[in-house]
This record gives sequence, structure tokens and C-alpha cells, in this order.
Amino acid sequence: MKPDLHYSYQIDMQTNRLTIRREFDAPKDLVWECYTKAELLDQWFAPEPFTAKTKSMAFEEGGHWHFAMVDPDGNEHWVRFDYKSITPKDGYRAQDAFSDANGSINRDMPVSTWDVTFEDASPRTLVQIISTYETPEALQQVVDMGMKEGMEATLSGLDKLLAKLS
Repeated sequence: MKPDLHYSYQIDMQTNRLTIRREFDAPKDLVWECYTKAELLDQWFAPEPFTAKTKSMAFEEGGHWHFAMVDPDGNEHWVRFDYKSITPKDGYRAQDAFSDANGSINRDMPVSTWDVTFEDASPRTLVQIISTYETPEALQQVVDMGMKEGMEATLSGLDKLLAKLS
């Protein structure tokens, strides 16, 4: 990440909310595509040394993205995003949950709602992710699992992809 790009990571245990604001050195349309197309998500949406592998995706209201984060040994850790609302190129709301390979949500793991917005800061783009959990304990569980480090590594992967695509 370039040192002059905006980045903030805030945890609010009172509202069970994690807010990540991250600026990217790329136009909004390109950043939007990287968040909404499986072939691009697979190139960045997992913290190194993991990789992402899409099983199915329908980026539409009522649709979903079902993918695995694959570790270097080939073990698959499944995730499912269910898209609740989409405002093209400005944002979307989705439920984020751990799942199994068939897409069934794992209720023993935290589930959150992601509100993701894209703001034009020409020639850059500011992305904000507000992830709201059902309980403070669920939020604490993902914090303890390394959410901050994982998101920083994942978003760094998007920096690399955007540099390659630009």
C-alpha cells in the first residue's frame, strides 16, 4: 500500500461493528469490478499465502458468492456471501458467513452483514466496509481469529491486482 493512501480499521464493541476504510490508487469502476466479478475476486480475495477459488457466483440481489480460501496445503475454508441489496458502482449489502463446500452456513461461526460502499476520490477510490455482527462475542471471535491482519493482507492483494490491471 502506498503510504499516502487512506486506511483505518475500527472496532466498536458497543454496536458489534467493524469498520474498514481503505483507499485504492485506481478508478471507482475498476475497483467495483474487482469486488463484483468472480474471475477478479479469485485473484485477490484471500490473505496470502491463501488463494480464493469461486464455486458459484451470481452478483445480483438475492444472489450469492460461494468460494473457498485455499491454504498452501490445499485445504479449503468455505465462505458464502448472500447479496441482499446492490446499488451499481456505489455499494452493496451482503451476509458474510462461513459455510461448507455445499454452501450451507456454519452457524457455529460468526455471521455478519457487510455494507460496502465505493466513493470516487479521483483518481482514487475509497472503499468502506462496515461489518456488523450479531453479538459482541461474535465480533471478538473474528478479531481473535486475526481479522485485522487477514483483511490487511487481502486488501494488499487488491493493490497488486489493480496495479497489474491499470
